[in-house]
Amino acid sequence: MADHPIVRLETLALIGIGGFAGSNLRYFALGLFSDLQAVLLVNVLGCFALGFLVYEAEYSGLVGSRSRTVFTTGFLSSLTTYSTFAIQSALAADPVLFVAIVAGNYGLGFAAVIASRALASRIRDDATPAAGGETA
Repeated sequence: MADHPIVRLETLALIGIGGFAGSNLRYFALGLFSDLQAVLLVNVLGCFALGFLVYEAEYSGLVGSRSRTVFTTGFLSSLTTYSTFAIQSALAADPVLFVAIVAGNYGLGFAAVIASRALASRIRDDATPAAGGETA
């Protein structure tokens, strides 16, 4: 049934809706904060959410594969922005600012993934473990 064209079209539509929501949330963040702060915020939040979904799939599998695909491929890929982060880094006139941008995005992003892993692990301990875990 998952191969049926209607199911694939529905999934594509949901990914599109997620992408619309993610890009609008990023645009909203850009209106509330400076460009550097907004990009850092959406990238770190995206790292946290993506890390949580990946580890949650491995540990407990409570979120369905289709929901995970729609959320990660649609919403999170439109919320986060590696390209703007790269441009901000390349255009940083001050070397200290360059290091701060790179260290902030990578350092806080990795920290967010580690924090999301701890949260997913806590949920695993509270839920019935899934057989084998699902990462796709």
